[in-house]
Amino acid sequence: MRKQRWLLKTLGVVLLSGLAWGLTLGQPLPAQAKTSQAVIQYNQWKKIYVGGKTQKYVKSNGGSGSTTALSEGQGYGMLATVLAAKKGANTRTTFNQMYKYYRAHRVSSKLPLMQWQQTKRSGKMTSQGSQKNSATDGDLDIAYALILADKQWGSKQINYKQVAKKLLTTIKQKELNPTTYLPTMGNWATSSYDRSKLRPSDLTTGYFKTFAKYTKDSTWTKIASRSQTAIKKLSARHKTGLFPDFILATGKSLKLKAVAPYSIESGTDNQVGYNACRVPWRLAQTYKLKHDKVTKNALNKQLRFFNQKKKIQAVYTLGGRAVNNYSNAAFVAPVHFAAKTMKKTSLKNRTAKQLPKRVPRKNYYSATLQVVTGLE
Repeated sequence: MRKQRWLLKTLGVVLLSGLAWGLTLGQPLPAQAKTSQAVIQYNQWKKIYVGGKTQKYVKSNGGSGSTTALSEGQGYGMLATVLAAKKGANTRTTFNQMYKYYRAHRVSSKLPLMQWQQTKRSGKMTSQGSQKNSATDGDLDIAYALILADKQWGSKQINYKQVAKKLLTTIKQKELNPTTYLPTMGNWATSSYDRSKLRPSDLTTGYFKTFAKYTKDSTWTKIASRSQTAIKKLSARHKTGLFPDFILATGKSLKLKAVAPYSIESGTDNQVGYNACRVPWRLAQTYKLKHDKVTKNALNKQLRFFNQKKKIQAVYTLGGRAVNNYSNAAFVAPVHFAAKTMKKTSLKNRTAKQLPKRVPRKNYYSATLQVVTGLE
């Protein structure tokens, strides 16, 4: 009898082991296991790029020079952290610590836009001079992350809802062109020329439609509509459908005018550089949220261009010529996310092979875009 029990126990172990082996190698992984890679990379990223103690910030200096943080990075960090929570990670404490850093580095207590840059001076993260101004892209991501946090955890412990609504009211007042109803680059853009500077990667129509519903403020519906008009016009300007880092947008009819290199930020101002590389992500983000035709057409046109390339490279002219002979995840990850969203399997698989398996240590921007888009 004892021998029979021993045989049954042994057989049970063998059967269970075989089942586990079959699940691991012979069958598709369950959905939860498939998404865990994104959370693993988030944890790698957090270990490398998130600094601070009770107030946590995203280090943007890539491991060299003085420690710096950007409102852009804080927006990405807050967004990634709440998206990781949606995939089952326990990130609420980290999100609240990032939220506290944002609160500590607002333009003022009455102006809840975030100061665009901080540098560690005498052990403290502080802003000086023009660093105390805002940057619209960071504020938009922070606002959206707060809305997701409200949906994920509720607003009893911290009133994410109230903070998000106050931030959105201020963005509308201080970071919006009153003629075009398109986002400006920051609260410092007060002259008509500065207000005409448009970063196409800020045309986050999915956000604007979400803000309209969340605040019940029809102004955001108008901003979304005007953004869709701008996207349609930008898409039609070139056969590739590519958008530049910057363009000038003026008048109620949204007249678009190209900018010269170095006229706003860098030599890629009129190319697909390190601002416009985010456009496929932003369009795909919008399509996931709202499934509208304008976004679908603009995104598919860009993906047709990228699908013709063996590899995605860093920086393109609007005509489609690769400026450099190297790649960068800041360009690859948004295209990969867009291909996945639009079910372009061949492009999705090709771009997946280009992305590093582990989060790179000394490139905040590419590492962060890879992690955020991986969690979307």
